[in-house]
Amino acid sequence: MWGQLPEVPFLELLARGAAAGEYEQPALRARAAGAWPDELAALERARTLALRVRAELEGRRRREAELSALFQTAHDLAGLRDLDAVLRAITQRARSLLGTEVAYLTLNDPAAGDTYMRVTVGSVSARFQQLRLRMGEGLGGLVAQTARPYVTDDYFQDGRFHHTGTIDTAVREEGLVAILGVPLTLGNQVIGVLFAADRRERVFEREQIALLASFAAHAAVAIDSANLLAETRAALAELAAAKEAIERASEVHDRLTGLALRGGGVPDVADALAEVLRGRVEFVEAAQVPVRAEGHAVRHGERWIAPVAAGGQVLGALILHGHPRLDPVDQRTLERAATVTSLLLLARRSAEEAERRVRGELMDDLLDAPDREPRLLRERAARLGADLDGDHVVLAARASRAEAAGRGRLIAAASHLAATRHGLAASRGAGTVLLLPLPPGETASSTAEHVARHLGTAVHAPVTVGASAVVGDPAEHPGAVAAAHAEALRCLDALRALGRDGQGAAAEDFGFLGLLLAEGRDVEGFVDRTIGAVAAYDTRRGTELLRTLDAYFAAGMSPARTKDLLHVHVNTVAQRLERVGRLLGADWQEPSRALEIQLALRLRRLSG
Repeated sequence: MWGQLPEVPFLELLARGAAAGEYEQPALRARAAGAWPDELAALERARTLALRVRAELEGRRRREAELSALFQTAHDLAGLRDLDAVLRAITQRARSLLGTEVAYLTLNDPAAGDTYMRVTVGSVSARFQQLRLRMGEGLGGLVAQTARPYVTDDYFQDGRFHHTGTIDTAVREEGLVAILGVPLTLGNQVIGVLFAADRRERVFEREQIALLASFAAHAAVAIDSANLLAETRAALAELAAAKEAIERASEVHDRLTGLALRGGGVPDVADALAEVLRGRVEFVEAAQVPVRAEGHAVRHGERWIAPVAAGGQVLGALILHGHPRLDPVDQRTLERAATVTSLLLLARRSAEEAERRVRGELMDDLLDAPDREPRLLRERAARLGADLDGDHVVLAARASRAEAAGRGRLIAAASHLAATRHGLAASRGAGTVLLLPLPPGETASSTAEHVARHLGTAVHAPVTVGASAVVGDPAEHPGAVAAAHAEALRCLDALRALGRDGQGAAAEDFGFLGLLLAEGRDVEGFVDRTIGAVAAYDTRRGTELLRTLDAYFAAGMSPARTKDLLHVHVNTVAQRLERVGRLLGADWQEPSRALEIQLALRLRRLSG
C-alpha cells in the first residue's frame, strides 16, 4: 500500500545530510497514508539503521575535523620561532580545541624542583597566574610527576591528589571546577603541563583527552625546538645578526612576492616592511617626497627614503622611520619594496582605468543612445555594482585647471566617487558627467554642493558642479539622461558666468533664472514655490491676498495707492500685507524676492 522500498526515503535524507528530527517524517507520512503495520515496522527498522549510519558518519566527520585541527596546529607551530609566541599559540589552541573557558601552561623548573605558570588564556586572577606547584602537589603537580594525563570533574571534591591551601585558594579565586591536565613530554622527560579548565562541572571525554595529549606531544617538540633555537642564537650572536638580516630580506621578498601575486595594496607592502624592518613605514605621494632620490634609498635625517618610480615618473616614496642606521641588506630590502610598490601602483592604475572605461562606456550609451534596451542597461550596471533604478541626478563637473593632467585627476576622482555611490561617470569635453542615485533626504542642490567639495579636495583645485532636476529610473527612461545632462551643463555655465567657481548648484537654486536653465521650463513649479502658500491660503479662506499683491506692486509698493485701487481702507491693505509676510517670509519685499514674486504673479495670470 505504501508503494516504495522503506530504505529509499532514509537514503535520500542521508544523502542531503538531514537533521535527526527529519528521520521521523517518512513513518509519519506512511501512517497518514494508511500504510500496513508490517510496512510501518519496516520503515522503523530502516530509520534505526539510517540513524546508526548517520551517527557513524558524524563521528567520522568529527574525527576528521579534530585531526585536521591537530595537523594545522602542528603546521602553525612549526613555523614559529619566538618561544613566547610558541607558548601563547599552544595555550590558545588548547582552549580553542576543547572549547573551555580557561587554558594555561606550566613549565618545569629543574633548579627549583617545581613547576610554574608560564602562560594563561582566559584567566582573571593574578594569584592564579603567579602560582607555583611543587612536584606531586595539586592536579598539575601530579601530572608533572607521573607524566600521565589527569582529569577531574570537580576539583574540590576530588581526593585523588594532594590539596594545598595555596593551590586551592588560587583555584577557588579563579573559579575553576573541571580541569584536564596533559603532560608535555620529550622522550621520557616531562617539560611541562598543558591544562584546559571550565568554571563549571564538565566531563572530559576519552577522545578529548587523547586529542589534547596528541596536541601536547606536538607542542612539546615545538617548545624544545624554540629553546634550542634560542640557545643557538645566544651562542652565535655575531652570526645571528647577519643571519637575521638575510632572513628579513628573504622574508620580505617572499611576502612582497605573495602580495604582488594576490593583488595586495600599498598599505600591505608598508605593513609587511614595517614588521620585517621593525620600524614605521609610510607611503607618500610624489608631491610630498622630501628629497630627490634616483633609484636608491637615501638617508634624510632620522628617516630612510626609497623612491617609487616607473618609466621615469616618480609616483611617490616609501619612508622608513626609526632606523637612522640601516645596514646594506636592509637598504636593498627597502629598495625592493619600493619596486614592488611601483608595480602595485601601475597594476591598480590599469585596473582603475579599465573599470573607468567600462563605466564610461555605459554612461556614454545613456547619453548618446537613448533607445537602448532597459534590461540590458540594468544588467551592465549590475555587473559594475551600479544602480539605475529609483531617483537619480545628473551632474556636470569642470575643474578650474584645464590642462590634461587636471582633467585626468578629475575623471579619476569622479569615477571613484561614482563607484562608491553605485553610480556612473564619464569624461565629456573639458569636464566630467556623473549619474548618481539620490539618497532619501538629499536634493539635487545638496548633492551638487557635496560633489563640488569632494572633487575639489581630490584634485586640489576648485571644481564647479551643475546638477539637473531629479531623473527617475534612468534605465527605464534613458532618453531623460541626455536632457538632464544638458540642464546640468546650463547650470554649470551659469555658475561660472556668475563667478561662482568651485561651487555646486541645481536649477532650483537660481530662482526665476532656473526657468531658463531647467530642461522642462517648469513654470507651474516655479509659481507654486514662489507664491503657492498665498494661493493656498486664498483658496482655504476665501481671501484676496493674491489680488492685493497684484495691486500693491502695480501701485509701486505704496499702501496708500493700493487701497485706492482696491477700494478698501488702508488698514485692510496693511493687514493683508502682514498676512502675506507671514506666509512668504519676512524678506518677501527684498528686491530679489519681490522680482520673483511679481514674475510668478504675472505667469499665473498668463497661464489662466
